[in-house]
Amino acid sequence: MTALPRGETPGSPAADDDVAPPSSAVPAPSTGDGPETDGGAPGAGERAEATDDTADDDTADDETDSAGEATDGETGDAAGGADDTDDAAGAAGGSGAGADADAAPAPLSEAEAELAAQRELRERIERRKAEKEGPIAAGGKLSGKAADLLAAVRAVESGEQPATSFFDSPAPAAPRRTAPEPAPARPRVPEPARAPQAAPPEAVAAAAAVLAEGGAPAALAGPAAETLGAQAADALRTDPWQLLGVPGVKPEQADGFARALLGAECGPDDERRTAALVGWLLERAALRGHTALDASEVRAALAERSVADPGAAVQHAVAEGVVLVFQDGQEDEQVHDGQGSGAPAESDGDEGGDEGAGAGQEPVQVLLGLDRYALAEESLADGLARLVNACEKDADWEQAASAAGSPSAAELIRAVAAHGLVAHTGGEAARAEPAALITAARALGLRALGATHSADGRRRLAGATGDPETAVTLAGLLSGEQGPGRDGEGAIAVDLLVVLDAPQLDVETAAILVESLADGTRLVLSGDPGVLGSAGAGRVFADVLAARAYPQIVSRTPDPGPIGELVSGIGIGELNQVEAPGKEVVIVPVRDAGEAVHRTVQLVADSVPRAIGVPSSDTQVITVGHGGSAGTRALNAALKQRLNPGPGRFGGFDPGDRVVHVPAPGRAEPAVVVSADAEGLHLDCAGTEVVVAQERVESSVRHGWALSAHQAAGMRWPAVVVVLPGDAAQGLSRSWVYTAFSRGERHLSVVHGVDQALPRAVAQPPAQDRTTRLRTLLETPAG
Repeated sequence: MTALPRGETPGSPAADDDVAPPSSAVPAPSTGDGPETDGGAPGAGERAEATDDTADDDTADDETDSAGEATDGETGDAAGGADDTDDAAGAAGGSGAGADADAAPAPLSEAEAELAAQRELRERIERRKAEKEGPIAAGGKLSGKAADLLAAVRAVESGEQPATSFFDSPAPAAPRRTAPEPAPARPRVPEPARAPQAAPPEAVAAAAAVLAEGGAPAALAGPAAETLGAQAADALRTDPWQLLGVPGVKPEQADGFARALLGAECGPDDERRTAALVGWLLERAALRGHTALDASEVRAALAERSVADPGAAVQHAVAEGVVLVFQDGQEDEQVHDGQGSGAPAESDGDEGGDEGAGAGQEPVQVLLGLDRYALAEESLADGLARLVNACEKDADWEQAASAAGSPSAAELIRAVAAHGLVAHTGGEAARAEPAALITAARALGLRALGATHSADGRRRLAGATGDPETAVTLAGLLSGEQGPGRDGEGAIAVDLLVVLDAPQLDVETAAILVESLADGTRLVLSGDPGVLGSAGAGRVFADVLAARAYPQIVSRTPDPGPIGELVSGIGIGELNQVEAPGKEVVIVPVRDAGEAVHRTVQLVADSVPRAIGVPSSDTQVITVGHGGSAGTRALNAALKQRLNPGPGRFGGFDPGDRVVHVPAPGRAEPAVVVSADAEGLHLDCAGTEVVVAQERVESSVRHGWALSAHQAAGMRWPAVVVVLPGDAAQGLSRSWVYTAFSRGERHLSVVHGVDQALPRAVAQPPAQDRTTRLRTLLETPAG
């Protein structure tokens, strides 16, 4: 049995002043603290909170930061994960009611511009839906099998075919996407981003009146008006279950609201209810990273919510355009094998399920998806094919490759010279190879740029290239706050774009990015495939790698030192002992969560600064979830009390507090509180002043001495303390451990109370925990 690496622990449970002797190779077992739960979120946002490395999903109350779901801090503590449902509903109201509709227009911040870009994509989808004839207003941009299935659904609506035909008929062989021929340059007209606007006061007041009739909190009026539009009151009165579309509202709350409004007319099989539930299930799945779900999963979840005929409910939702339906045959089922939250394709004749396969063939998998993600995946696949076909082949970069500092860098340069899209994998040390590529391309007179997930990543890339102009954050690039800006056609003015931290790229952001690149632009997706995936839906980098449709360069540059050796072993499923003569890696055994909190505070405040030489301000704590006795909330409270005590007079914060600012879902920016005034909370984000409006503080700012692994992805610190209390065992996975342990540059302390759960988690192969269709769309033609 492998054991956690041995070394000297900087602290001692008995005395803070002495460095303890080397710890045992096998830590003392932890007594645990009960089931790992995220106690809920006090604020409001657009996503629900779940486990850092996913739990079951339709039991949202016990989720604590899932691998596919946005973290608590990343999303501003979505009300959907709150302990108290009334608090959840009230919190949801706080997220949208604070905007001042009468305020004078102000220059857009980077976050506002990014959110506006996402909103523009969704509005484009709605416009396309409105332009379509017939009752199904989605899927107009789909092609091949998806378009055929949508036509079949329309035939069901018109009565030309029976309602069960799209489930019962044999599915044709899945067509393979062929890359389209290079198309002429498309005109791109840049559109100014629009600042978020609050719903009209009269719409909010009307919605509040209807909500009051149904006994729902008045705080939901603002979010309801923003979600459902100016006619929110009429929509809620006609279909009370539309309340389920408001962020943070749960089915139980929507059912209670509907009962109060409809009385005896309200029933569990009301088609309005079942359609809303199907959409809600798909939205919840998107929070866990899925862009589609197996139809059998959706039917099972509907049955759990008292729907008598789940199959008919799914068919009705498809007919109403709430979701789209896709079927993947034998070849493409391998794409989804192991995905879908552990629900494999069925072969037991489950009603309307994965039928239609002939004798001796694998059953057909029926997937349901929201049109926004179907459109994003289709757009992304088409855009990548366009870049591949439009680039100049066999450019002469041989001299630059010959001068590269490593064989892997030379291989990457040669691959980029001959291809429009290249995937590059490697650890932290391998980031030098994309940096060498950018430097070589700029020396050839090309406009080359690197985009990272975080400001810290941008700093590290700029250090590797020696030129700050070569590095931007992806959010800053898309918003126009950073980088070269757009050309006359609206495309980003680059010849080569390298996207580092590519596992953090969700499908909607990736689609917007690729759409923003001109024909002929070369794109490199670079990252470490062992880390946790994006906070948003999709698994873009993993799907690109799995499709094997593009050149892949695997770095041969290992991460150095004991931490690099440890993390490399974790990547292949081995938790090895490593020699750490400089106390680079140590373990601190603990018996329970209370002791874990005590030892963590001791390490950060005293032992690591004294024994390792890393100050508390450069030491980051990472733990499994936000709730529980040793989650981020408990650890942040204890660390604040020790490191920066104060009354929290600025909305719970004091000057000097380490915090995390969440300007948009999926983005976590470490910052320090400077002051507060009438404008809001003033933060220092890596040297950049940020002012968070008072009404946004609760939902977008959290204490940041302790983070989840999702929040820490894409960033590194001189020292890291990873906390593994006994109640965290179920939240561990190889990807989680790999991500958390690799965040430290000089030192890693592990506060270890999960006994053998840690080596078991590392040994377990990483699961394909997200159901997507992108890989199918990217696969090369057969033969």
